[in-house]
Amino acid sequence: MSTLSADTTNPDLELLYTVNGWAKGSPAWLDTLVSWIGEYGILLGLVALCAAAWLRARRRPNAPVAVAGVLWAPLAMALAELANLPISAIVGRPRPFVNHPGLDVLVAGKAGTYSFVSDHATMSMAVAVALFLVDRRLGALAGSLAALQGFCRIFMGVHYPTDVLGGYALATAVVLLLAPLAMSVLVPLCHALARTTAAPLITAGPAGTPRGGRRRRGGTGGGRSLPEPEHAAPADSDLAA
Repeated sequence: MSTLSADTTNPDLELLYTVNGWAKGSPAWLDTLVSWIGEYGILLGLVALCAAAWLRARRRPNAPVAVAGVLWAPLAMALAELANLPISAIVGRPRPFVNHPGLDVLVAGKAGTYSFVSDHATMSMAVAVALFLVDRRLGALAGSLAALQGFCRIFMGVHYPTDVLGGYALATAVVLLLAPLAMSVLVPLCHALARTTAAPLITAGPAGTPRGGRRRRGGTGGGRSLPEPEHAAPADSDLAA
């Protein structure tokens, strides 16, 4: 048994009991709604935000670079999930309800899986951080969903608060540390695709810029974060050169 769940006096456990205690006093329909949101709804919302980010990125002057940044979001999520596999196996932390049967568990089928770190928290934060590098507004919305995701997982009784925080930290590290390498591959790929019949997937062809033709480039992300579009509104993006 992991020592993370052995201490019954730590703030981690106290916060778990407090948040999950709200589930005991809430109506059944609210428990069902939170469970659906925590399992599926937020992930679907993040997919919708990625689609919106892609549509906005296609209309930028440096569309291939922006679209490459959007593509990094699902890729980063997948890599963060892969990174979590050995962490989860090494830590081997049981779900909170295994050692604390008084919790109100709102979703079944979790008993045979590990708790640390939270997969859902990892996935949601990976998308949020990656989108924030491309589009601040959509990234902030995704970050709000990621925060809600963490709350839902604790409310449902399937994760400790530190499981959620661990997922956030893992996702942020994967996105930021691997972004330069990812962009060094994705940006040339998107520029190449913009000169093929797949160009509509990369650029919406802004006025005065022929689709598939030469475009000014805002950089290839050689620094620690993604390149900045030349004419993007500062409030919408944070693609630092």
